Amino acid sequence: MEIGVTVKELMLRRPRLTLAVAESLTCGRVQARLGAVSGASEFLLGGLTAYTLEQKVRHLGVGRAHARGTNCVSRQVAVEMARGACALFGADLAVATTGYAEPDAARGVKAPQAWWAVCHQRGGLPALRTGFMEFPGAQRLEVQEAVAEEVLRALVTYLRIWRK
Repeated sequence: MEIGVTVKELMLRRPRLTLAVAESLTCGRVQARLGAVSGASEFLLGGLTAYTLEQKVRHLGVGRAHARGTNCVSRQVAVEMARGACALFGADLAVATTGYAEPDAARGVKAPQAWWAVCHQRGGLPALRTGFMEFPGAQRLEVQEAVAEEVLRALVTYLRIWRK
């Protein structure tokens, strides 16, 4: 079954949940996969692609000092992006992606890499899942697609456990 359909089925069980997305590395691919599902508007509130530090700080509440020091690529930045998307859209859950789609010799990044986060705001106490991925030798689009797939799989896994 297509992962977007699985997300929809899990989000619409009682109690119904809403979802927001914050993307950098995946540049809208997560939102596109969810939006391709008929009825996505029943759970998907919206998303934001924020590539720069300034946009992550302004729209998602990412902490400037840490983000600047890591070029916006860290577990903490992914978590802050997901929490920020929950707040921005008033969503129950959010997913976020950040990373390098290509090596960056100037920053010492030898292979594409990504951090992702799933955040569930439950009564003010967020439940979190995070992950890190590396892609030696992978091409830019491969990396973006793989990260979009992985964060959606992580969301499905989280929802299946939470709904038990």
